[in-house]
This record gives sequence, structure tokens and C-alpha cells, in this order.
Amino acid sequence: MDRVAIYLRVSTKEQTINTQRQPVMDYCKYHNFQIYREYSDEGVSGSTTSRPMFDLMLKDMRAGEFTSIIVYRLDRLGRSLGHLLQIFEELRNRRIQLISISDNINTADDSPTARAFWSLLSVFSQLEREIIVERVRAGLARARREGKQLGRRTGSKDKNKRSVSGYRLRYAGRSKEERRLGKRRNKNMSTGN
Repeated sequence: MDRVAIYLRVSTKEQTINTQRQPVMDYCKYHNFQIYREYSDEGVSGSTTSRPMFDLMLKDMRAGEFTSIIVYRLDRLGRSLGHLLQIFEELRNRRIQLISISDNINTADDSPTARAFWSLLSVFSQLEREIIVERVRAGLARARREGKQLGRRTGSKDKNKRSVSGYRLRYAGRSKEERRLGKRRNKNMSTGN
């Protein structure tokens, strides 16, 4: 019998999680799932990545307390594409089954729907990464056009003078021991010892 976690969320205090709870409980009963715990965030927006009960559920998942997460709808997990993709990737890596009863998604079965779901997630994950790279490049190009200096300012925070002899010795093919001895010799020569 699978141990499952149930995650329920409503965005405002005026809403009730009972609309989600009853169908999820019925689903668990029908499939003989053992409920490990119900995690409910009430009055918490799905756009926030850190939610008290959601964070606790992830902690318990990482500790191996259950094998599946059941939600009423996928949007209960989160609204941000980037955050959802991170969640799905971790679930997949940890081999945690995700069941969304309203969306008819069960990632454990080898059905065409489950395979399509993971394939689409992979596509969106790659798209998200490429969009981030594109935004960073556009921001750097704009900063260059505006004449802003990119990277760390020369001399900022690092006031120590650096020696280049170690680099030269390394590239000359000397071992670490030879380089260490070379530094001592150079120091002794400069002090007259």
C-alpha cells in the first residue's frame, strides 16, 4: 500500500479547503492509499514559493516519508512556471508519484498521458532556462550601451598585491613542491639570507 501525502491550498481565508479535501479523500479511499499526512495552506497565494505546510511537505518528502503526492489540481502546487518546473524536476528525481485528480494526471503509470506530461515539462523547463539566459544577455547588452562597468570594479575589496610567479612556474611544468620551494628561495634571496 502506497503512503501518500495530500496537499491542499486556498488563496484567501474566505475560501475553504473542504472543496478540495473531499474528492481527494474519496480518491485515496477508492485506491486504498494510506494517507501519511494532509498538508493544508489556507490563505496563502500559489505565487509565493515558500509556504509553511508546503515547505514541511517537501522536507518530509526528502526524508522519504511517502511515495506519492496527491493534489486536487496542479495549480494548487504553484502558479509560477519556474517554481512548478523545479518542483516537478525534484519529484521526478526522487521518484515521487504526482497525482492531480482534476487534471487526470498520474505520473506513476506508463500511459501516454504521463509520458506526454513529463515530455512537456522537459520542453517548458528548457524554454524557461533559455528565456532566463536571453534576459541576462539583454540586460548585459543594455548595461554596455549605457556605459556601465560590468563585473567587479578594479581593486574593490581585494587590496592585496598578487604575485604572478606562481602562475609562471605552474605553466613551466614544475610540481607543487618545486613551486613551494621556489617561493622560499625567492623570499630568501630578497631578504639576503
